[in-house]
Amino acid sequence: MGRYVIRRLLQALPVLIGATFLLYAVVFALPGDPVQALAGDRRVNPLVAEMIRQKYHLNDPFLLQYWYYISGVFQGDLGESLTGRSVGDMIGESFPYTVNLSLVAFVIEAVIGVLAGVLAALRKGGFLDQLVLVSTLFVISVPVFVTGFVLQLLLGVKLKTDYGIDVFPVSFNDEDGLRAYLLPAFVLASTSLAYAARLTRTSLMETMRADYVRTAVAKGLKRRRVIGRHALRNALIPIVTFLGVDLGGLMGGAVITESIFNVHGIGGLLARAVYQKQGTIVIGVVTLLVLVYLLTNLLVDLLYAVLDPRIRYE
Repeated sequence: MGRYVIRRLLQALPVLIGATFLLYAVVFALPGDPVQALAGDRRVNPLVAEMIRQKYHLNDPFLLQYWYYISGVFQGDLGESLTGRSVGDMIGESFPYTVNLSLVAFVIEAVIGVLAGVLAALRKGGFLDQLVLVSTLFVISVPVFVTGFVLQLLLGVKLKTDYGIDVFPVSFNDEDGLRAYLLPAFVLASTSLAYAARLTRTSLMETMRADYVRTAVAKGLKRRRVIGRHALRNALIPIVTFLGVDLGGLMGGAVITESIFNVHGIGGLLARAVYQKQGTIVIGVVTLLVLVYLLTNLLVDLLYAVLDPRIRYE
């Protein structure tokens, strides 16, 4: 197992370099002057603009600029914004909010999605099965920003004004603690929750038709034990794969949700950086998301051996 982990970490290095190289190339090719974008509508002093370009190597060739960036990454430095602030510090201020939001959304997605899928699979063709299929199809069909605004209006505004129930805050506030994350986390997890429920239903139904499950039933084992210990354990392998990959997707896809609920996470930081043409911030945030994807994929692969003892990495 140890050699496998080391091998996977070594394989992650070219993936990280390749992903950041492509992203840097895209940002480098974007039209417009980032120094002028920083000043807005005002005209930038040519001397000041030239000093900024010299300081941040904006006049250097693309490959040289990328070399400065990637060498700094391996030294733990994500660079500076054009305003002189450390990108690492800016991410450090915003990232905890996104992590908390994504973890709460992940728990909601995993618990409700898997539970709904299991209940639907065990009652195939019944009312509960049809309810799960219709509701998940509806959730998938509605864009996230529509879901966010509707739930914000109904649960955040209507409940408070009409019934005096203040359970879900309209806007994010640190003082509300976990309660502040519940509504935006549910909105963020809604689409993934629906996919997780459908995937769980399909995977469990397919596993229930396997020969080893029929043998366990024929031996007289209790239905709960057959489902929990034999069928569900093997059915969880594709679900764990989906959930592991989606954890990185939740962090990267929180831009809209964070904007709706005014969460000061990396989604808002990334949106402002794109608007201001702050390429260093964009690349720094995406580099962090690439690392999250690599680590979650490694954890998913290690969980395979826990779920299925037949899988070995040595």
